[in-house]
Amino acid sequence: MVTELSSTAKNIIYPESDGQPMADNTKQFELIVLIKKNLDLLFVDDPNVFVAGDLLWYTIEGDNLTRRAPDVMVIFGRPKGDRGSYLQWRENNVPPQVVFEILSPSNTAKEMIAKYKFYERYGVEEYYLYDPDSGELSGWLRSGSELAEIQQMAGWISPRLGIRFELADGELQIYRPDGQQFLTYEQAQAQAEQERQRADQERQRADQAETQLEALRTLLQDRGINPDAL
Repeated sequence: MVTELSSTAKNIIYPESDGQPMADNTKQFELIVLIKKNLDLLFVDDPNVFVAGDLLWYTIEGDNLTRRAPDVMVIFGRPKGDRGSYLQWRENNVPPQVVFEILSPSNTAKEMIAKYKFYERYGVEEYYLYDPDSGELSGWLRSGSELAEIQQMAGWISPRLGIRFELADGELQIYRPDGQQFLTYEQAQAQAEQERQRADQERQRADQAETQLEALRTLLQDRGINPDAL
C-alpha cells in the first residue's frame, strides 16, 4: 500500500491508483471502453494524440492530492505511449483538452460538481457527461475561463474531435467525422465478417463471369469464329 505524502514533503509520490474501480457496472464499463477504443482508432495515425481511460491526471508538481481520473481523456500535442499517470508538468504542461464521464449509480451530485469545477479550473476545453440509466447527455464547451453548457447535444459536433453525438431512444450514439458509427468490438467483428462475405461473393461472381466468357470463346473457336475479331 502506498502512503500519500503531503505537498510539503521533499520526496513526493504520485500514486498511480486511487483505489477506486474503473467502473461500477458492466454498462458503464462497456461505454468507457467503446469511447476510448474508438477514439484510439480515430487518431491511430496521429502520433501526437494521447487517449487514456481511467488514468490519474495530476495538475501541479509537488501536489499529489489535486488530481482526477476522467473515464476517458484526450490530449492533443502529447505523444502516444504508456504512462502510469499523467503528470502535467512533465507533459509540457498540456492539460487534457477533452474529457468524458459516464455516470454510475454511486456518483453523487457533490462529486460531479467537484469534477466539473476541476475540469473548468484546469483547462479542459470540452467536457461530456452521459448517464446510461436516464439516457441524459450533457456537454460543456470552454468560453474564456468557464465551461459553458452546450444547449443542444443531439447532433452536436465536437470542435476538437470532429465526432457527432446523437441520442436514439435514450441510447448514446457517436459518429466519426466520416459518418461511421462508434462500434463495439463485437459489432466491428460482425461488420468485418459481412465485408469479408461480400468480398467473397464478388470474387465468386467475377470467377463465374470469367468462366462463362472462356466457355463462350471456346464455343466460337470450335465454330471457326475468331472471338477477338468480334
